[in-house]
Amino acid sequence: MRTTVDVPDPLYRRIKARAALKGQSVKAFLLDALRDKLEMEKGQTKGKTGWRAAFGSARPGEVDEVQRIIDEEFSRVDPEDW
Repeated sequence: MRTTVDVPDPLYRRIKARAALKGQSVKAFLLDALRDKLEMEKGQTKGKTGWRAAFGSARPGEVDEVQRIIDEEFSRVDPEDW
């Protein structure tokens, strides 16, 4: 798939220089960087479930009230209604 991305000139110069140092094309460098970013984020959600895995995480205790409300609301769902 092809796409167009606007990259500010200073950032593009840094990308191009880093790619050259690695002996890569800009395209190969960007694809590697995107893969690395996705893998890094995948590792950050490892072991997390539900909305925390989808939307990130917070420090323990910061979302306890939100989780309590979610749990309370879902406890009211009658499986037979589905």
